[in-house]
Parts: sequence; structure tokens; C-alpha cells
Amino acid sequence: MTDLLTNSRQGELGDFLRSRRDKLTPKAVGLPDGRRRRTPGLRREEVAELAGIGVDWYIRLEQGRSVSPSTATIDALARALRLSRAEHRHLKELTANTDRRAFVRETVPPAVRRTVERLNLPAYITGRRWDVLAWNEAADEIFGFSQIADADRNSLVTVLTKPASRRLFGTSWNDVARRMVAQFRATHDLWAGDPAFRDLLARLRDGCPEFAGWWEAHDISGVAAGHKSISHPKKGRLKLEYVSFQANDDPALKLVIYTPV
Repeated sequence: MTDLLTNSRQGELGDFLRSRRDKLTPKAVGLPDGRRRRTPGLRREEVAELAGIGVDWYIRLEQGRSVSPSTATIDALARALRLSRAEHRHLKELTANTDRRAFVRETVPPAVRRTVERLNLPAYITGRRWDVLAWNEAADEIFGFSQIADADRNSLVTVLTKPASRRLFGTSWNDVARRMVAQFRATHDLWAGDPAFRDLLARLRDGCPEFAGWWEAHDISGVAAGHKSISHPKKGRLKLEYVSFQANDDPALKLVIYTPV
């Protein structure tokens, strides 16, 4: 399993680099356009030149072959590809030599669960795969977690594949869903090849027509505070601000809290 996860992560690294290269133009990085290009974006040799590394070595990296870039090389690639802070961090994580075992769904410690349940504000806890693991009554009144089958109680499954979620978010659904996919991609790439993550991707592809295009774009976004506007069937229009925190008991657990605006 370890070798499978490592090889899959290297494959995601290559796809991520290609996706960033394809989005850049010579003009954007100060290079002449030159002759007509068969494909959009920069050529591999142009990225290698901008980063100050060997072309053959960069090709190996894009092909997902086993290489161990230094911190200086990673930083140089990030500058050459004009990566955002979140993308730069993702590149570092993808190239880190980290062994991973098969994914096991997290368990919320009793004290953490009780704390969430006692909060007056809507709050819930998710795991690495974005499974919803615990919530309080205020969150249940808005999102109806207790009415969802355990196998479906996943933030991505709920928002991307359930018609009720499209109605809940209305015209903002597309932006909300696409942002969630970009945030989740950062975690998925580190667990690529794991059966639990493969199963989740299959569900999202089957249940959301837009998902395949978003996934192919390989956009990466960091998790940050934000706002959501929803049309609740019983509570009417709700404007909410949300923040998230990692649990010290288990950094894989993320606590999300909503505040009315």
C-alpha cells in the first residue's frame, strides 16, 4: 500500500506541475513568444530554464518518476511557475518523503465531541476525507446532518451531489462547490491511490456533472475563513461567516464554526 500511495502521489505531482505550466504564457514570465506553439502554456525547457534546473531532471519530475528535489529547487520551481502561497505549500508536501498507511476514518475524542455539542453557534467536525464526524444541534438545524445516511455524511458528497444543496446555496452553489474541490484537492493528492479516496472521487464524478472539469484543472486552494449565503427552506435567507480550526487531539480533525452576519 505504501508503494502504491507513493507512486500515486508522484503522479499527482507531475499532473500538478503540468497544469501550472499550461496556465502560464511566455509573456507572463517575460519570455518572447517565439514560433507558433502546438499547445498552450510554457514548454518544459522554459520552466527548467526559469527555475535554473536541468531539463531532463524536470522532465523526470513531471513524469512522476522518483526524484528528491531540494528545498531550494522547490522554491525555484514555485517562482518559475508563479505559484500562489497555497500552491507552493502543496508542492512542498507532494515532494516530501512521507510514508502513509491506508486511510482510516477518524474518531472524535469524547471531550471534543461534547465541546462541539455544547456550543451555541452552528459547528461540526470533519476529517481528512471531509467526512462529517460530529455536529451540534444548531448545525443540524441548518444542514440536517442527522437526516443524512452515514455513508453520505461527507461535505463534498452533500454539496456536490445532492439537489437540496444546489437549492440551499442557490446562485452561489457553483462558486462554493468549485472552491471546495480546490481545497480538497490539496489533501487528496497526498492520499492519491488510497481506496477510500478513490471511492469518494468515483461518487463525485458520477453525481456531479461539473466535477470532472474542476478536477482536471488541478486548482489548489488553502482553507480560509469566508462567508456563505444560503436559502434555508425553514429559516429563510441566512448569511453566515465561518472559520475553521485544527484539533490538538488529532490535527486531522477540523472544527468549523458558523456565525450569523
